[in-house]
Amino acid sequence: MKYRHLGKAGLQVSELSFGSWVTFHNQAGIDSTVEMMSAAYDAGVNFFDNAETYAAGKSEEVMGAALKKLGWRRGSYLISTKLFWGLNAGPNEQNTLNRKYLIEAIDGSLKRLDTDYVDLLFCHRADPTTPIEETVWAMHNIIERGKALYWGTSEWEAGDIVSAVEIAERHHLHKPVVEQPVYNLFEQHRMGPAYKPVYEDHRLGSTTWSPLASGLLTGKYQGGIPSDSRGALEGFDWLQDQLTDEDSLAKVAALEPLAADMGASLAQFSLAWCLQNPYVSTVMTGASRVEQVHENMKAMEFVDKFTPDIMAEIEQIFS
Repeated sequence: MKYRHLGKAGLQVSELSFGSWVTFHNQAGIDSTVEMMSAAYDAGVNFFDNAETYAAGKSEEVMGAALKKLGWRRGSYLISTKLFWGLNAGPNEQNTLNRKYLIEAIDGSLKRLDTDYVDLLFCHRADPTTPIEETVWAMHNIIERGKALYWGTSEWEAGDIVSAVEIAERHHLHKPVVEQPVYNLFEQHRMGPAYKPVYEDHRLGSTTWSPLASGLLTGKYQGGIPSDSRGALEGFDWLQDQLTDEDSLAKVAALEPLAADMGASLAQFSLAWCLQNPYVSTVMTGASRVEQVHENMKAMEFVDKFTPDIMAEIEQIFS
């Protein structure tokens, strides 16, 4: 495993990391989570991602219980969580980044994770109804109180991220140091030209998610939606159109010979492609079985095999 700095922060993250979205509690209990996290950690992964809203808080509980069983030295790993959607229906408890919600919500996450602090705390989406200045101050105060070490944004527009950085600089507050964008062969817009000020000028890091496009880039949906897949889960019907789109499936099929020539599975190929982007600090993987963790970790073997010719072929497929 190799490690990259989180943008210009001193913190280093493993090039591949492990996220809990969809799987923890929904597909994996504590014992299987322990097994998967252990396999990732043994492969050199040091960053584990979560969010308050995942499985309505149960994902954080599962990760917290797993970490307690694993008993790792706290300095040897990083954990994150994300706040925005909330777990309750009150007017100040959902879909917000106001000060009251953020200050209270971090306490709930820490309790569920059974930890004194998280290494990274993300604003899970932007909140157009709360002034960015209020959010920046609240995140600064959470860090000053020792409940998080760094903070960042997720799926924010570039202009809002820059505004948050400039507000923090103006008031000498803790700045956001990382963005968590969707990034895969199908969705590259949040690494596009509009984000140059974020990644080049202000040098934020990135913890990218959905590198396999919810499994589409593994090739397992080429023949329909398997009954044991994410696409068949209750509550994830919204994914089915994406996973059965004929144009997308044709692009995946066109990748197959490129991956085969490299000796990689489609999943390994797609993960390694993400790491070609210098703006990427870490690529967050997911799994519902330990075998998937082992396969994903082998993607590191192919990172250096993407020649200019291969990159050009890929670009032609997705242009």
